[in-house]
Amino acid sequence: MARYIASLFVGFSLFLGVSSFAEDYVAPRLSGTDKPDLNGVWQALNSANYNIEMHTASHSMQLREGPHGPLPAVKTLYLGAVGSVPPGLGVVKEGNIPYTEEALAKRDENKANWIDRDPEIKCFLPGIPRANYMPQPFQIFHNPSAVFFAYQYAGAVREVYMDDPGEAPVDSWMGWSAGSWDGDTFVVEVTGQYADTWFDRAGNHHSDQMKVTERFTPMSPNHLMYEATIEDPQTFTEPWTISMPLYRRMEENAQLMEFRCVEFVEELMYGQWRRNPLPR
Repeated sequence: MARYIASLFVGFSLFLGVSSFAEDYVAPRLSGTDKPDLNGVWQALNSANYNIEMHTASHSMQLREGPHGPLPAVKTLYLGAVGSVPPGLGVVKEGNIPYTEEALAKRDENKANWIDRDPEIKCFLPGIPRANYMPQPFQIFHNPSAVFFAYQYAGAVREVYMDDPGEAPVDSWMGWSAGSWDGDTFVVEVTGQYADTWFDRAGNHHSDQMKVTERFTPMSPNHLMYEATIEDPQTFTEPWTISMPLYRRMEENAQLMEFRCVEFVEELMYGQWRRNPLPR
């Protein structure tokens, strides 16, 4: 018992120390500016890509095997632990997403048909904010006049315009990003995204009227606090926010690798039109 109490005391002391350090932390400045240097390779370490709301571990995801390979349906395969969903505390600050009644029903339908509908499975670009918490790293390139994000997943990229670019000329998968500074916090407003992007594999969705306001705040030499506030009156009854730390990748020569997932899904998407189907 004494050892247990001592461990709790040490842990609590460390927590207080880390919290105090984060509050007092002053990030290194980008050369030639008074702004924090955001350059680096970053990654979220959570299960938000499975479900941004709090969730328990669940049974294996199912692949349904048909005449042209996986999908559409005939036979159900269970992948055991390989395809299981890990538990997660959730990243929605309010706890639950404030859906309208109609949008909640659509979310439930999406979730039940996830394996057919999730744009990630088809290698479509993930959109914002999902691109920032997929289980793959991304890199921020930051100089005095520009900020650019490159994502390992599917080679996705986005430029953040530091001068007001006006409204998005067209909608796109990764949207239209306009940046500004609020003290040491980098703020990005993202509009003009397709409604086809999801927040996660649980079917959480939005409309093409969504506005995302991101906030990147340096909290230590090797982590940023990331928040994204979601506004979409067509889908939600009020704005809501996700929050999570992003961690710097510390490996020697940390860099993005190539992940051209299109080649992994070509048969899934187009195999049914082969003149001679591949052998099963």
